[in-house]
Amino acid sequence: MESVGWISAIIIGGLAGWLAGKLMEARYGIFLNIVLGIVGSVVASAILAQFHVAVVGGRLGYFVTGFLGACLLIFLARLVRR
Repeated sequence: MESVGWISAIIIGGLAGWLAGKLMEARYGIFLNIVLGIVGSVVASAILAQFHVAVVGGRLGYFVTGFLGACLLIFLARLVRR
């Protein structure tokens, strides 16, 4: 996956985490949304790479993988809380 800049990663990760939080009805703050988006992107990229799935590079790919990864992390956090 192409590299995005630090500021772009924070903004795109924040948007992906915020959208995932809205979709999954999670009530987290803006800082945790950014972290979920960025970490989610890394996690989703690693998982997709294991299955040899290529994702569109650049900002769109980072947003999609961040969104999917953040949704996965929220789901896993809910499982652990129970």
